Amino acid sequence: MTQHVKIPQDRIGVLIGEGGETLRRIEREAEVRLDVDSENGAVAVEKTGDPLRGMKGPDIVRAIGRGFDPDVALSLLDDDMRMFDLVDIDRAARNDNDLRRKKGRLIGENGRTRELVEELTGADVVIYGSTFGIVGDPKQVEIARSAAEMLLDGAPHGSVYSFLERKRAEELKNKGLEYHDFSG
Repeated sequence: MTQHVKIPQDRIGVLIGEGGETLRRIEREAEVRLDVDSENGAVAVEKTGDPLRGMKGPDIVRAIGRGFDPDVALSLLDDDMRMFDLVDIDRAARNDNDLRRKKGRLIGENGRTRELVEELTGADVVIYGSTFGIVGDPKQVEIARSAAEMLLDGAPHGSVYSFLERKRAEELKNKGLEYHDFSG
């Protein structure tokens, strides 16, 4: 069965990699065959081996298309629990100025908000175009998505950071560890 994914033109080179190296690696590790139309960014993903690994193929391509490094995208194969999710910033914006403002809220000054979301959730996060991409386990993805939606809805950064720290502390407590905030 073949699935079709469309990625931005400026990400086709990243998907293919130098001399086709990344494309071949994805095909080998995800057990898929990729047919890339470099004119329009359409990618056909055909499963060739293990169906479970092959199911991750389209998400790997989508993740690279939404700005993730190929290594992070391929980490979706590391275990069955890793997943890829997208928050559409454009849907929360009223116009182009609002979109820029909302992206700025997600990125934060010098990228600090994005970094804190990654640090406190353990997920990988990328803001590309009008999307907020997340790669992680289901709990990490859920918390990162919630934080992004809070920021998009206008919540103060401090409130979102407190939410993230509380979730991090809960997660560590569930693992029998203790969380110490040394930032202040």
